[in-house]
Amino acid sequence: MIPFGPQLIGQTEKALNALLQTVLAGRDLTEREWVALRLASQFDGTPDLDGFVAERLHAPDAGRLTAALRDRGFLTDAALTPEGSALVAEIGQDIAALTAPLWREIEGEDAEVATRVLNLVLERSLTLLRTAGR
Repeated sequence: MIPFGPQLIGQTEKALNALLQTVLAGRDLTEREWVALRLASQFDGTPDLDGFVAERLHAPDAGRLTAALRDRGFLTDAALTPEGSALVAEIGQDIAALTAPLWREIEGEDAEVATRVLNLVLERSLTLLRTAGR
């Protein structure tokens, strides 16, 4: 068993990413494009879609990515297009179906503790990213 820490989180992320790649295979969509579309589906209109995606992707080329998704008809300047919404829903359903067995027996207190711990690691990682750039 891998102890809690960067290796466990990293290996988990790699395994989940490999599962995501099986869902994206044959859809002519990269992982970064998928993440950008998911972020666009969560966008609340403030301040602008490109900035929202760039801040969460932590990528300097996020503007090119959103521009390419606009060119493909998945985004407008401020939201997903109907085609983009349909694609996000379809892929989201496929991911949920594929990963359902992973979460099935993680319930109650275990799920609550995992949620708190992973959100804390995420929050601290984002803080380090923000301060490292200064």
